Amino acid sequence: MTVKKLLHTRMRVNDIERSVKFYEQALGLTATRRHTSPRGAQLVFLATPGSDEEIELCQMPDGTRPVQVQPDLMHLAFEVEDLSKFTTELKAKGFSLSDGPTRTGSGSIIAFIDAPEGYEIELIQKAK
Repeated sequence: MTVKKLLHTRMRVNDIERSVKFYEQALGLTATRRHTSPRGAQLVFLATPGSDEEIELCQMPDGTRPVQVQPDLMHLAFEVEDLSKFTTELKAKGFSLSDGPTRTGSGSIIAFIDAPEGYEIELIQKAK
């Protein structure tokens, strides 16, 4: 027996509105639904163009320890058509890369941008 498919990945955040704004403005994701969990956590699901999987942002109720992302703990990776143009658009919106761009051995070009809590976001322009 195996699982059927990946549905979503949850990421805890300190300020859900700030994080939603980042993912919508910097990456073009769309908030598809919001609700409060039975434990009182605020949840926002984000859709990614071209993918069935979602990202779930979760802000725990007040009094919970703040999120402190360890360096290089995990990252999300998104494909972009043209990394140079994408980076120019990011800068125009007030966002900057934290690393790269770097050409890989396979000919792809990668770069990174950090989300508000420090989660790394990898941007990949695949080799043609």
